[in-house]
Amino acid sequence: MRPLRRLAVLLVLVLLPAVAWALDPPRFPGPQPRARQGANGVGGYEYETRYFRQRLDHFSFPGVGDEDEAAAFFQQRYLVGRGGGWAGPGGPIFFYCGNEGDIAWFAANSGLVWEAAPRFAALVVFAEHRYYGESMPFGSKAKAYNNSKSLAYLTAEQAIADFAVLLADLKRNLSAEGSPVVLFGGSYGGMLAAWMRLKYPHVAVGALASSAPILQFEDIVPSTIFYDLVSDDFQRESLSCFQTIKDSWRVLDEQGNGQDGLLKLSKTFHLCQTLKTSGDLSDWLSSAYSYLGMVDYPIPSEFLMPLPANPIKEVCRNIDSQPEGTSILERIYAGVNVYYNYTGTVDCFDLNDDPHGMGGWDWQACTEMVMPMSYSENRSMYPPYKFNYASYADNCIKSYGVRPRPRWITTEFGGHNITMVLEKFGSNIIFFNGLLDPWSGGGSTSHRFAPRDSGGPRLAGKPERIRTEDHIWLVIGLLWGERGALPACGCQGLLSILRKLPSLRSKYVVSEIKGLHLQMPSASHNGCCVMKNEDQRRYRGYWADVGVVPYCK
Repeated sequence: MRPLRRLAVLLVLVLLPAVAWALDPPRFPGPQPRARQGANGVGGYEYETRYFRQRLDHFSFPGVGDEDEAAAFFQQRYLVGRGGGWAGPGGPIFFYCGNEGDIAWFAANSGLVWEAAPRFAALVVFAEHRYYGESMPFGSKAKAYNNSKSLAYLTAEQAIADFAVLLADLKRNLSAEGSPVVLFGGSYGGMLAAWMRLKYPHVAVGALASSAPILQFEDIVPSTIFYDLVSDDFQRESLSCFQTIKDSWRVLDEQGNGQDGLLKLSKTFHLCQTLKTSGDLSDWLSSAYSYLGMVDYPIPSEFLMPLPANPIKEVCRNIDSQPEGTSILERIYAGVNVYYNYTGTVDCFDLNDDPHGMGGWDWQACTEMVMPMSYSENRSMYPPYKFNYASYADNCIKSYGVRPRPRWITTEFGGHNITMVLEKFGSNIIFFNGLLDPWSGGGSTSHRFAPRDSGGPRLAGKPERIRTEDHIWLVIGLLWGERGALPACGCQGLLSILRKLPSLRSKYVVSEIKGLHLQMPSASHNGCCVMKNEDQRRYRGYWADVGVVPYCK
């Protein structure tokens, strides 16, 4: 058993099993974004950068005079979309819950929010998560990350409260108290969006949580599921590619332990410095495979790195197409080069230059975001490993002086019996998962549109049942689901979409997903979209009987 090494982004810090060859234990992969500059801000989307004086601790009440003003507040950055497409007070607000990184990067890579907003005349807002990007308490990252005392306010609960307070202030300043808010988020941001909808149902009418592993805690899902799905992605492309990767860990470890082995490995993989242990290289390779599983898009992207369409297919093609006689490790280098150097501009690789460093996520993983992860023996292309909480906790204590609370997230937000919880308490939350995404194993496949106990239609089922044309209906469902009506501005955008669908062939439109009947705007309803009478009766007692709410008038 080789000793555990502290890595910059190591989130699951546990000792390895006593085997001759093994990787460092798996971790929660996630990017530290690198913004791509576009013609207008980042990614080509137009927005204005603003700052909000945010309270550091929402859950304590220091006495008057006891509070240090400088330390009690910080400047939270948020981005507000430009373009003049918002309908104004009463029009919808699309609010993105910031992740563990610079908010400008998330704004550049969240096209759905920007593309859907004009169709609903919605205002777009991207809010940065505390302790990330420019939203640093105590005035600087160095002070914010100084020790466990300064990091104590880096929690999901505080972040969600930030979003709620920011939204309340923004709506007051815009005289938009009646504007419905739809929350958006992906990955950790998706978890926050879903949790915020559950915790603050009066603040937002719905949430779209994409690739949000809200079940990746305790024993709710198998701890092996993430890396099993990564492995499935590679095996789906090529069995020989899968097997080459599976065999490579033993070969890598054996060569690293041989004479001049570390020097040879460093040359094979074009490293800038000679390796100190073979484990450093193993972790670098493992990270690439994990990230490839997360960004195996059918189109070229720059989400984490500049990558081609279907990058796993390209990686496996490089591994499998090498000439006869090429060693396993040379094949692995040819494959991983697709991820780390697709542009061909990198001369050598610096393993200490982690492009996905997550800063504060190490702290979050050592406090409340405890996501057990293991490698299975047969299904995985990684060496077998079983999560060990005792070792995990010991390393968190060594690193931060804190002991993780593995049951706190499920206590605070739930997770066990999620279908029942969403059925009784969670309305208008869409959990959207791509089946190739390894985080889908920890995500919910329960899509909640209708209000509880309403008897209304619902979208339920597995993610693969959702089609391309359904994406707009997801947003429609969120805006409509709690109110039974859309403002006139939303109707116009809605109608332009519906005219493109074959269902618009009669006086009323029947949604293939929701089953709701839509009556066109008319003077008698103050220009609002309303439901047909039978649908109003279906929802009677939850909405106003007339099917129109005050913000429509």
